[in-house]
Amino acid sequence: MDSQTSQPSQAPHSPPSPHTFQVDLRGLVDLLSHHLYSSPRVYLRELLQNAVDAVTARLVDEPDAPARVRLHAESGALRVEDTGVGLTEADVHSLLATIGRSSKRAEGLEEARSDFLGQFGIGLLACFVVAERIRVVSRSARTPGAPPVEWTASDDGSYTVRTLPDAERPEPGTTVHLVARAGAAEWLAPGRVEALARDFGSLLPYDVRVGDEAVTDLPAPWDRPYPGPAARRVALARHCHDLFGFTPLDTIDLSVPLAGIRGVAYVLPSAVSPARRAGHRVHLKGMLLTERAEQLLPDWAFFVRCVLDTDSLRPTASREALYEDETLAGVREALGERIRAWLTGLAAGDPDRLAAFLAVHHLGVKSLARHDREMLRTMLPWLPFETTDGRLSLEEFAQRHPVVHFTRTVEEYRQVAPIASAQGIGVINGGYTYDSELVQALPSVRPGTVVAELDAETVTAHLDAVDPAEELALSGFLAAARARLDPLGCDVVLRAFHPLSVPALHLDDRDARHEQARADAEERADDLWAGILGSLRGSAPRARLVLNHLNPLVRRISALPDPELIGTATESLYGQALLMAQRPLRPADSALLNRAFIGLLEWATHSEDGQA
Repeated sequence: MDSQTSQPSQAPHSPPSPHTFQVDLRGLVDLLSHHLYSSPRVYLRELLQNAVDAVTARLVDEPDAPARVRLHAESGALRVEDTGVGLTEADVHSLLATIGRSSKRAEGLEEARSDFLGQFGIGLLACFVVAERIRVVSRSARTPGAPPVEWTASDDGSYTVRTLPDAERPEPGTTVHLVARAGAAEWLAPGRVEALARDFGSLLPYDVRVGDEAVTDLPAPWDRPYPGPAARRVALARHCHDLFGFTPLDTIDLSVPLAGIRGVAYVLPSAVSPARRAGHRVHLKGMLLTERAEQLLPDWAFFVRCVLDTDSLRPTASREALYEDETLAGVREALGERIRAWLTGLAAGDPDRLAAFLAVHHLGVKSLARHDREMLRTMLPWLPFETTDGRLSLEEFAQRHPVVHFTRTVEEYRQVAPIASAQGIGVINGGYTYDSELVQALPSVRPGTVVAELDAETVTAHLDAVDPAEELALSGFLAAARARLDPLGCDVVLRAFHPLSVPALHLDDRDARHEQARADAEERADDLWAGILGSLRGSAPRARLVLNHLNPLVRRISALPDPELIGTATESLYGQALLMAQRPLRPADSALLNRAFIGLLEWATHSEDGQA
């Protein structure tokens, strides 16, 4: 719009001339089709919304008025008829020629706004996504003497309005005629229209038909009467399969009367990633709003998919998603409570179904339990954890062990699990998602429980010390072993422990690994960075290789007279201990394994040559 500048001859206080925005309809249709709406399919939803709103408006004044919507699809054309409130010629100019004007059709209906779905002008404008011409014929129910009126518009932005003889529309209501634009005829094909009408309008409260085929299917599956709980479960499972393509593990009612919500959540039959945001089907006053509502449930409830109807949530401008506001936040919390109550009910009365659920979705329940102490208390006897005693619940494990030890990583657990188990130390693998958090929260719901992180010092302290005289006699062996591993930042200690088959155990903790990583980086860095990394040197205890004095192989190695051979054998034990713990090998560790392997081969072949 051009700005105007004052002219010298103009009066000093003359009012500015008014201007009107000019709208490029084709450009606006392109904006709608490519940026506002996800697919041309929404045109049919907009037509249904307009028709349903018209019927709702008429029923406010005439509760006994017919409530019908009829769709008739032909090749490249569509006709939608409703028995709604209709339009006068003034309404046509006001509602259809002004984009964004409310569809409430008359004054005095502000109190009934919550019963309407959309805006009539915007809804018809959306039809230009698939149509090149729109013709509307309507007769008002509020103005008995008003003649039928016709509004015809093209996608170039032009329109005409004229009155018609009474015979053109003898009864109140509106008929919308669409003629497909080039390349869009498929969207007006009979089969496509019927499929879209069923998808969008299956829960609408009025009689909606495509030709003679009923579209609505009321009451909703979750509101229908059934002979018993088992029959209801079977029927809802069938509904889930038809809707989402899977047979659910279970169904959860999602009735929240205060929020005007009725629906059901279906529990997925297979595990899914917590990062995956499930899409839920949301109907607004019976009309399908979206199949991809991601923000409907709390993040932890990723193991269900929902379908529900609401009259309280706000749609976005495209009416294909939910508007994030306080109402949606409250609904999200209320639906989370329903799912939480379902879990609590299973724990109290149906342990078999709960066990079947947890076998698939224990991760989702753990995610909930780490923020919800009551849920953690409820699930204590059920949630499975990997422990040195097998897969147990926290409750059962805590009953067996006065101190609940845990590791923070899977690698740490693999290092110590066999040895700790043999020494009678109970350890939980806290390296999996949420597990260490839940173990540390255990005292808050089970007072008196002692929880401690298991580190290398604790494990070593539980191993039996070797007789001082025997250790003194092996001082030469230990000195040679320590000298060989010292460049790797690893100490060597001698202990006696079970099982006897384990010759050596590699132990470290996170601080030791961080210090080793710093030392490795310092060694590879230039002078500047080496100085900086050197200033960060910590006092963390070094990793240690614990040699098992009870193991026959260690005894034979300790009796070797050659310090070089002792060093090679110690490197082999170090590498084997790393592999047992399934630790990732550093380049220095890989080089050591190769060197030790070649060294032992050379020693073995040299010995055979000497004997020969």
